[in-house]
Amino acid sequence: MKTKRVKPKYVAWLSTETMHNDSIKWLSELRFSKDEQLFFDDLVKSYTLQLIDSKYFTQSKDIVDQLNTIHKETDALINKVIEHEKGLKIMVDGIDQLEEENAYKKEHGKLIITVFNFLENYKLLKTELFSLIKGIIKGSKQKHLLE
Repeated sequence: MKTKRVKPKYVAWLSTETMHNDSIKWLSELRFSKDEQLFFDDLVKSYTLQLIDSKYFTQSKDIVDQLNTIHKETDALINKVIEHEKGLKIMVDGIDQLEEENAYKKEHGKLIITVFNFLENYKLLKTELFSLIKGIIKGSKQKHLLE
């Protein structure tokens, strides 16, 4: 799987409402990804015999390893976004804490990139998994027709 990285060209000023909405959106997407990963686990279990076939073994092992890594990354990222969201109070407490507020904004900018890269890489992994399973299903249908 190719890893895609994005570097920001500029940092826009973000309101607290925008940062809050970003965090809520990220949590929603990450939690959906986590649920989706449970489906992928079931899919892999359903096709285990075909996946360990020598024809698909190397590719399937790589994808399963990536799925395991993605599980851990998803949990870590969800926790990071939750903690980031809790820290938003520093922006709205009415107390001028310029250093802490700037650090929060900087962290938010980093999270924008981290979540974007994670979701892009996750989409690539899903595409690889579906292509692999699709190939297995086509192969088993052709084999069944020949018999």
